[in-house]
Amino acid sequence: MTIHQPDIDIDYHRAAKGPSDRIALGFVKALRFIADRFFRKRYGHRAVVLETVAAVPGMVGGLLQHLSSLRRMCDDKGWIRDLLDEAENERMHLMTFVEIARPSLFERILIMIVQAIFYNVYFFIYLFAPRTAHRIVGYFEEEAVTSYTRYLEEIDAGTLENVPAPQIAIDYWKLPKGARLRDVVIAVRADEAGHRDKNHEFADDIDAGRNPGRRSDDHTRADDR
Repeated sequence: MTIHQPDIDIDYHRAAKGPSDRIALGFVKALRFIADRFFRKRYGHRAVVLETVAAVPGMVGGLLQHLSSLRRMCDDKGWIRDLLDEAENERMHLMTFVEIARPSLFERILIMIVQAIFYNVYFFIYLFAPRTAHRIVGYFEEEAVTSYTRYLEEIDAGTLENVPAPQIAIDYWKLPKGARLRDVVIAVRADEAGHRDKNHEFADDIDAGRNPGRRSDDHTRADDR
């Protein structure tokens, strides 16, 4: 059975505007360069490391938005739930690809090191420049969509075996019993496109003063000036 591909813009790229966007894009391109050199076409193993990193921003953002909401005693405008849902979704991507790729001990150690470094770097970026942090995730997810598209192409070309989907993926995405790896990649790519669009939207909201902690009366006064 073939799974219907969600209607997403696979080739979407948000053009960088200003220093903040260029820093975010450069940071992500540097990560992509390292991943390309290390993993090349080992897309299953690349996905394991990718999802370990991708699951960090939502949890960091959710934590800092939660603390900000408590400290400022104002509504979070739904950001906390969206960010935590993103983190949970990325974690399920990881659990799925661990079943598929079966990372080695070396790769598990590498993941621990990468996660420790990325968590601390991203925490301070979000703490002092949340707009840049969300733009980083937006660009990161653009690269994720590209990676999963290439993964799909390798499966379709027969270069990579279209193995049965793990049960955890069938349960999570409610896939049919005969689902294969190709169906999982399609579902994951659609998730990543959603995170891409949402984080670019968060960065735009911060630009427009619609971020949590910015009171509506402050925004009105800013517009009057």
